[in-house]
Amino acid sequence: MDELHRRLKEAARAHRPDRERMLARVERGMAAPATRPAGAPAHRPASWLRVATAAAAAGVLAAGTFVLVAAMDDGTDPAGTVATTPGPASGAPDNPPTDARDGYLRSDGVVDPNSNAYWAQSNITLKTDRPLISLTLELRVAQTGGVRDTGSWRSLPEEDFTVSVRPETGALVYRWTLRDGVTVPAGEHVFAAQYDHAEGARDAGDDRYTAVATGSGGTAEVRGDFTGAR
Repeated sequence: MDELHRRLKEAARAHRPDRERMLARVERGMAAPATRPAGAPAHRPASWLRVATAAAAAGVLAAGTFVLVAAMDDGTDPAGTVATTPGPASGAPDNPPTDARDGYLRSDGVVDPNSNAYWAQSNITLKTDRPLISLTLELRVAQTGGVRDTGSWRSLPEEDFTVSVRPETGALVYRWTLRDGVTVPAGEHVFAAQYDHAEGARDAGDDRYTAVATGSGGTAEVRGDFTGAR
C-alpha cells in the first residue's frame, strides 16, 4: 500500500496538464455538428460560450491534479471525505432579540431589520398573561452620534398612552405611560422608537429598556437590552 501511495504521489507531481491541448480538444468537440430532427432550426452555441466551457473543463482537470497531490502530501486518502471551511450559519438572524421575564410579564428587544445606515427603529415586545392596569415603558437609546428622534408608535391605541422623548446625558429617552383608567389586555404588544443616527452601522449594545407593570398578580418588572444588534 505504501509503494502504491508513493507511485501515485510521484505520478501526480510529475503530471503537467497541457492546458492548450485540452482547450483545443474541447473546442473541436463542441464545434462538431450535432444531429437534429429534420426541419428543426440549427442552434450553434456562441463563441464566448464555447470558450468559457472549454476553459472550465481545463480548469477542472487541472484542479483534480492539485487536489490529488495535496491529499497525498498530508496523508489523506484521496477517496476520503474532503473537509470544507464552515461559512455563516444559514438563516441565522442578524439581530437576535434578548429576552426577559418576571412572572406574568415577558419582553424582548430588537433593532428592526428595516433600519439602515442613517436611520433605525428599536422594537420592544411585551407579552403579558394577564390584563395590566398600569404600565410604564422606558427606552434609552445610547447617543452614539447624531441620534435624533423621528417618531414612535405602539400596537395599542395611541390615546391610551402619554408619550415623551427627551435627551439625557449620553442617551435619548423614550417613555410610554398608560393613562389612568385604561387597561392593557393580555397578549403581545409592540412599542417602537424611531431615530436618525450618524452614517454607518450603529452599535446598539448600550441601548436599554425597562418596563414596570401592574396586573392581578401584583407588580412585574422586566429589563432588557439589544446586545448583538446593529
